[in-house]
Amino acid sequence: MPVATPKVGASAVGRLYSAVMTGHEIRTMFLEFFERHEHRVVKSSPLLPANDPTLLFANAGMNQFKDVFTGQESRDYSRAATSQKCVRAGGKHNDLDEVGKTARHHTFFEMLGNFSFGDYFKEDAIQFAWDLLVNDMEARPRASLVLGLRGQRERPGR
Repeated sequence: MPVATPKVGASAVGRLYSAVMTGHEIRTMFLEFFERHEHRVVKSSPLLPANDPTLLFANAGMNQFKDVFTGQESRDYSRAATSQKCVRAGGKHNDLDEVGKTARHHTFFEMLGNFSFGDYFKEDAIQFAWDLLVNDMEARPRASLVLGLRGQRERPGR
């Protein structure tokens, strides 16, 4: 799997969350944050998955890690961060009819993701997200609404 060079770009850390940020600044801030927290920055996989006949296009950040999650492949790292190029082309959660009607629905987009392959679970994932938003992006905690989904409390396989 292709791996990005260690330095993602000029650091955007310290930028006020309320300020207008470019996509490049958000992407850089995200990837640098997770790189500082021992995640391997992995390049976006191709839009046309080479070895997955179940996908016509990459539609999620986790697509390139599917074989890792199913136990068919292992990597030399247990944490990853990506900025995956994706195409919205229908499927289970098809909202193609909404493309172009709102600022949230696009046909081509990048999905930022952080992944753990048996290293950490929900509690740490939530802490990473909070640290990124509050400490690096300077989001105001009192202006944030945190929601949780009840369900699996233990790390799978334990």
